[in-house]
Amino acid sequence: MANLPHRARGVKVLKAVSSPLRLQILNLLFDKNALSYTELMNELKMNPSRDAGRFAYHLKFLLKADLVEADAEAKKYFLTDLGKMVIDVADRVEKKAVKPRGMLVRTSHFTLEEFDANKISNSLIKEAKVPPEIAQKAAKQAEKRLLKSKTKYLTAPLIREVVNAILVEKGFEDYRHKLTRLGMPVHEVTALADTNTTQNSEAKLSAAGNAVFSEYTLLNVFPRDIADAHASGALHIEDLGTWIMKPKEIMHDLRFFLQNGIKPDNPLQLSTPPPNSLESALSTTFNMLLHTSKETSGTQTCSYFNVFLAPYAKGVDATRIKESLRLFILNLNQHANATLGLELTVPTFIADKPAIGPQGKTIGKYADFVSETQLLASLIIEVFMEESIPKPLLNPTIVIKIGNDALADQNAKPILLKAHALAIATGTPNFAAKQKEKEAAVFSASGLKLTPDLTGDWETDTLRTGCLGTVTINLPRIAHECEKDKNKFFEILRERCEMATRALGIKYNALKQRGKHLLPFMLQTRNGDTYFRLENCTRAINFAGYKETVETLIGKNITDEENTKFTEEIAQNIAAFRHKIGRKHGKRLYPAMLRSPEASERLAQLDMEKYGVAKVKFSGTREKPYYSTSKRLSLKAGDFLCVPSEQLDAEMKLKGLSTGGSLSIIELGEADCKPEELLSLTAHLVVSQALEFFTYNRVSTYCGNCRKSWFGTLHKCPSCGSMSTLTVFNRFAFT
Repeated sequence: MANLPHRARGVKVLKAVSSPLRLQILNLLFDKNALSYTELMNELKMNPSRDAGRFAYHLKFLLKADLVEADAEAKKYFLTDLGKMVIDVADRVEKKAVKPRGMLVRTSHFTLEEFDANKISNSLIKEAKVPPEIAQKAAKQAEKRLLKSKTKYLTAPLIREVVNAILVEKGFEDYRHKLTRLGMPVHEVTALADTNTTQNSEAKLSAAGNAVFSEYTLLNVFPRDIADAHASGALHIEDLGTWIMKPKEIMHDLRFFLQNGIKPDNPLQLSTPPPNSLESALSTTFNMLLHTSKETSGTQTCSYFNVFLAPYAKGVDATRIKESLRLFILNLNQHANATLGLELTVPTFIADKPAIGPQGKTIGKYADFVSETQLLASLIIEVFMEESIPKPLLNPTIVIKIGNDALADQNAKPILLKAHALAIATGTPNFAAKQKEKEAAVFSASGLKLTPDLTGDWETDTLRTGCLGTVTINLPRIAHECEKDKNKFFEILRERCEMATRALGIKYNALKQRGKHLLPFMLQTRNGDTYFRLENCTRAINFAGYKETVETLIGKNITDEENTKFTEEIAQNIAAFRHKIGRKHGKRLYPAMLRSPEASERLAQLDMEKYGVAKVKFSGTREKPYYSTSKRLSLKAGDFLCVPSEQLDAEMKLKGLSTGGSLSIIELGEADCKPEELLSLTAHLVVSQALEFFTYNRVSTYCGNCRKSWFGTLHKCPSCGSMSTLTVFNRFAFT
């Protein structure tokens, strides 16, 4: 008899849920949390004048059964814990009683399972940290919608879409953001898989992976302001798909591998010992570059390439050296998936450093191998010239470092003449000015510059490190946003620089945290010495559209004085910004003007869509617009070749914006010049310190039918008359 009151209460609860209307009231309060008297009647579509009595009766019944409570202060009703339990039991009873045919779900694990709402709530709690009560309500509502749709075959993405829609409706945007599924639309995957495209299967898989990680980085790694700035075109984050996984560039020190051999990151692969011949040294270099290509997103440069290999050329026949170099260069050309640079130094200031020779042993100093150093440089240039006869050999790129010592060295002159003959024929070599006070500087093929500015030690600061990443700022966008108010221009510029700096800081922290797993080859350690110095990497804030910005703000009739003043103001603002944040974000945060075809085209296109073609100053054509990210100079013919002085003056003024590197492109056009004339121009540029890093660009047309090439852009082959077999080579078409 003692249990009778409890049984009576149980009967009252069961009687309370026996009415469809009362059960509907409970479900409404479960879904909406709390509702007022009037809100409940409106949700039930009851007429206040006609149905008030009936509604009051049922509501009072639920209150007496302790399934609903009233908040007198808020004048709202809400479910009690017992009410929530009853809702759950009622749902389970309904499922057992009705026994609907189960909905099948194709999961992300490629299995078919019966639909279970509990898995939705568990997923919400685990993936998006949704509170259990909200998760259960969303899962219940999703189940109702899916059952109502009478869908018999579901997919995990479809369920996720329904759940996301419910979260948005309820105002839980932050939870929806965390739950967003990453991937590509079916249409884009179909297009990517199309066999008619020129990409191979590896490239297609890489593109799909990049798309997923790009989306992940924007949604889950960057703060909303940085992600929005990239998406809108205020700035461009380079290599977004690998931002949290790979550094952008690396400057190699071959001595590490010549001394230690190759230790692969795959435990199933065998290590190789230190090389004992020139062929094995080149093989070691080739394998090192292939391994590193998996762990970098951009350019790799072998600094002092001919210097470090010189000991292996001692006593070797020149013909054998040349053919070994030819095989090495052609293999790189076929297997490289990014730009590679071979830096040749003629002669070298590191002559007093211990030389690493066969089997990794020290054999004197590099000063003992000057003739081999010069021979290697000469033969490499010859290989490039010979292999570029049918069409230019564009990768790897030669970086030739020239200083006053090389210009005065009679043994170096034939090498420099060969290099300039190659420049005239193909426009492929890059030239770096080795100034006395900056002789330890190294340059990558992209134009990145590293100097001993961190510790003062050239080996620590310039080798086995590189560029962490690059963020390109859209200068013309700022020009439009500031409405010709220069103070506002510099204010916005500082804001964009701050966002770029934070993005680079996020990348550094990600690589620092996960580097050992993501970069096992580059971060390998020998005798306690780690190869890649991640902490010494530069962080580049790149600028796109300087020329177009000047035209937008000041107009095409800009005077030299106005240009100079504006350039100086930008440089001063960047310098002040770097000084302010230097302690927090490291000393190696540099402004740069590096080529970025993707950024230059994307940012120009977005600005044209935003402001209209008539308002946007751009380079290129309406169909293929771009913003300038490199500095172009023209060649002036006369008694001797020269670059117009006003152009060189403009270059000097831009140095404050390119501390981290730049590439000046001197257009040869179809000029017929001799190697001696071009070398004379190079000597003038080096001695006067007018340019630090430059190249001579030559546009050529190659015919695949008769395997011949000509200067300039042709639409018909002069030899065979073919039009469909022509390919135009221009290294810098859209920058």
